[in-house]
Order: sequence, then structure tokens, then C-alpha cells
Amino acid sequence: MVTSVTNLSRSGLYDWMAQRVSAVLLAVYTLFLLGYFLVNPDLTYEQWAGLFNQTWMRIFSLLTLVALAVHAWVGMWTISTDYLTPMAMGKAATIVRFLFQVACGLLMFVLFVWGVQILWGF
Repeated sequence: MVTSVTNLSRSGLYDWMAQRVSAVLLAVYTLFLLGYFLVNPDLTYEQWAGLFNQTWMRIFSLLTLVALAVHAWVGMWTISTDYLTPMAMGKAATIVRFLFQVACGLLMFVLFVWGVQILWGF
């Protein structure tokens, strides 16, 4: 059993639920955008900008960005604890796993902040 301070909640059930809820939100957002493209086949920049200038769309996009970060973190944490093990990598596995998780966390943080800047124009 892997116990790690880098897991999202220290609860497998909570992580499983976070993964499923975030997947549903990501699917709903994707379907919404696909539907928007289908309804507006001659989409102009002004229409696109108008959609994202609405507060409800910015909030929906921000929630989706948070869901993407949660989904990615749970997935990468699971991959790192399943495959970066002492049996597979030897004694350095703990350090490699931690560095991998730090790199993933930093990348997700940078992409999240960048997404917020794009959405809210900071």
C-alpha cells in the first residue's frame, strides 16, 4: 500500500469520486463547445469573444479548468504510485516518484494560472 503526502485526499474513495465528477464536467464542457460549433457553423471571432465575455461562460470555463487540474493530478498520482515503485525502479523509486509528482504539480499550476489569465484577462 502506498501512503504519500502528495495524494489529493489520502482517501481512495474521494480520489475515485473526484476523478469521475471531473470527467463528467469535462465531458459536459466538451459537448457544449461541440454543440456551439454545430449551431454556429460560420463562427466569427466576435461571436467567440462574445461567448467568453459572458460571466457564466467564464465561470463554467474556470470550473472546467479546476476539474482538469483535479483530474490530471489524480491520474498522474495514480500512475506514479502504480509504476514508479521500488520493484520496478529499485531504491531510487521514492525520489523519482516525488520528483515526477513535483514536476507534474508545477506544470499543472503554471497551466492553471495561465488559463485563469486567459479567461479573466489578468
